[in-house]
Amino acid sequence: MLVFLRYTIRETATNLWRNRMMTIAAVLTVAVSLFLVGAALILKQSAAQASAHWQGGTRVTVWMDASASPTEISTIKGTLNSSPFVSSCVYHTQTEDWHEAQQLLPPNEASVLTVTEVPSKFVCVPRVPTDAAQLASALQGQPGIFQVTAPYQQIRAMQHMIRIVQYVFLALALVLLISATVLILNTIRMAIFARRREVAVMKLVGATNWFIRVPFVTEGFIEGLIGSAIAVVGMTALHTWYPLHGVYQLSTSDLFGTDIAVVAVGVFIGSAGSAMAIRRFLDV
Repeated sequence: MLVFLRYTIRETATNLWRNRMMTIAAVLTVAVSLFLVGAALILKQSAAQASAHWQGGTRVTVWMDASASPTEISTIKGTLNSSPFVSSCVYHTQTEDWHEAQQLLPPNEASVLTVTEVPSKFVCVPRVPTDAAQLASALQGQPGIFQVTAPYQQIRAMQHMIRIVQYVFLALALVLLISATVLILNTIRMAIFARRREVAVMKLVGATNWFIRVPFVTEGFIEGLIGSAIAVVGMTALHTWYPLHGVYQLSTSDLFGTDIAVVAVGVFIGSAGSAMAIRRFLDV
């Protein structure tokens, strides 16, 4: 086992040095690709975090008739509290709404407005933004309700924008990962061609397939690992020097999770590229 380990380390180092220009190119390509992938993941997480914040601010307002009776108000309150679409509701009395109107309306209009003319309202938070339309549909036409309002158009636009951003980030990540995998495959292919005579001799003296293959797999693994490590350094620097603010700001744990994912992807594409090159170009 110790002999095999020494052989693997020696042959891997020899391959990396012999094709050092291709190795450097592969490592840098992996680093740049994974950095962009990591940046895309960070932006995606930021967009999702901001979206959750915005969605948490979605409100459905149930306007009662100014002449609604206490019984009708109590009935609507019970309906809202038992609704599966509602997370929470706050009731604003006519007096509270009148005071609010006094601050918002021009003085000449506010002076003639009486408390009895102002409708009371329920301000409700739906469990998810898409529940707003279902909640409004369930309440429309019930006794005592004047109107139900919600930002339906804004909710649809926000959902559409989030889907587009996610698809763009996913497409970008896939293209970059495929590019990095192909470059590692080409690097391993060059290493195999450079040692094809040695491989033939090793087969003649009885070397097993895995004994020959492992150094090439290790080479791709190391290239992916080094490239992903450089990408992680770049992502950490980006997060430190150009932090996202407000609802877009990510925590250190979120960044660490993204770093782990980038390293795992780098190791995977390095090993996968090597495995594909061995299968195609190493006849053992």
